[in-house]
Amino acid sequence: MATKEILLLGSGYVAGPCVDYLLRRPENKLVIASFRLSRAQELASKYPEAVKEGRVRAAQVDVQDDASLDNLVARCDLVISLVPYIYHAAVIKSAIRYKKNVTTTSYVSPAMMELDAAAKEAGIVVMNEIGLDPGVDHIYALKVIREVQASGGKINSFLSYCGGLPAPEASNNPLGYKFSWSSRGVLLALRNSAKFLENGKVVEVAGPELMKSVKPISIYPAFAVVGYANRDSSFYGDRYNMPEATTVLRGSLRYSVFPSFVQALVDLGFLDETPQPYLFEDQPSLSWAAVLAKMVGLPDAFSDSDLRSAILVKAKLNDVSPADKDAFFRGLQWLGLLSTEIPASKRAGNLLDTLCATLETKMAYQPGERDMVLLQHRFEITHADGSQETRTSTLLEYGEPHGHSAMARTVGVPCGIAVQLILDGELSTPGILAPMDEAINAPLYRELVKEGIVCHEETISFHKAT
Repeated sequence: MATKEILLLGSGYVAGPCVDYLLRRPENKLVIASFRLSRAQELASKYPEAVKEGRVRAAQVDVQDDASLDNLVARCDLVISLVPYIYHAAVIKSAIRYKKNVTTTSYVSPAMMELDAAAKEAGIVVMNEIGLDPGVDHIYALKVIREVQASGGKINSFLSYCGGLPAPEASNNPLGYKFSWSSRGVLLALRNSAKFLENGKVVEVAGPELMKSVKPISIYPAFAVVGYANRDSSFYGDRYNMPEATTVLRGSLRYSVFPSFVQALVDLGFLDETPQPYLFEDQPSLSWAAVLAKMVGLPDAFSDSDLRSAILVKAKLNDVSPADKDAFFRGLQWLGLLSTEIPASKRAGNLLDTLCATLETKMAYQPGERDMVLLQHRFEITHADGSQETRTSTLLEYGEPHGHSAMARTVGVPCGIAVQLILDGELSTPGILAPMDEAINAPLYRELVKEGIVCHEETISFHKAT
């Protein structure tokens, strides 16, 4: 079988499971490329036999430099772009120039969609949205939707929630959360407004109110999780071709302790990116308590009781129960925000990034700790005979202690599957694609099942037509 050379741009934590999957096929050779060569070499070193056989090598690339990018793209059969989404368009342009197929795990952006005609003219497949969310969620949602529609039924309501969480035993902090990627990205996402369809009406939630909109989500009795809408899901009735649906919402899952604590941090001003001279590295040492005092308007000399009182006012917690107040202050204490000195190296010039530096230290996964992926679609269905059904489709995955995380596996493996299907000619439609079509989804679904990445369906209520 002819050798296939695959260029992998990016060497982050989701890349490993993708590489594992692709190296199963002896004809596949991978070039792992990163802006920092050492990062690419670190990932390549995990495959010593493949390196020895010449099937894996590391390379340096600057995706913002056309010559650097073209040099690698020209020599490969397919490009996997796991770099930040803002660079995908540049990667696709290079792939168009050299007529190379592309796979990404990111949502199709307007800048990417503008390249659809050029990709079709070049005859290349640009497969996107093939990770977990987006990716696995699309495939299993559309599986149910198309089955129901094929039998003459209708989807009246579609609710979908997905969360990357620490496994229960690792959720041992005030937020019930740990960062496997940028804490900045996690926190900034909480400033996004949300839009969804509810009972036929478009509902919008402003970013500052997002954590106040959470609702308990019943998936498994053992998990106290809540959900909130994620960005704009109001158009998914059209995207999934279920125009009859009057409620359509895609959202995120967190443990129930997360929203109130984060909302208090937001109200205190911790998501502020405004430069603060006292947080510059070259300034005299200071404690988090002193920073909080500045944030709540106290003078340089302050008492502990004054600080706590001022925090309650600004965080809008005066009216909550004494138990909730105590829990909040225990959380601040655990994070070190009531006393700990901030090392100069952790001061990032503004409140958001300085907080993130602290969170990433305190709330990182420790060796042997597991993460968890939890995804559930909930469908309200009316069948052709008038009977009604509530059906769920649920995925629960745990990471491997000292191995791949659940998030890495459920993003990296679907990406690898898509790559192999393109190389094998099973996915061959040119253009900017996402898993929205049965011709694309059927082989993806088949291979996901083989890998054990399965959403389990259950009917939780059924009412016969009268």
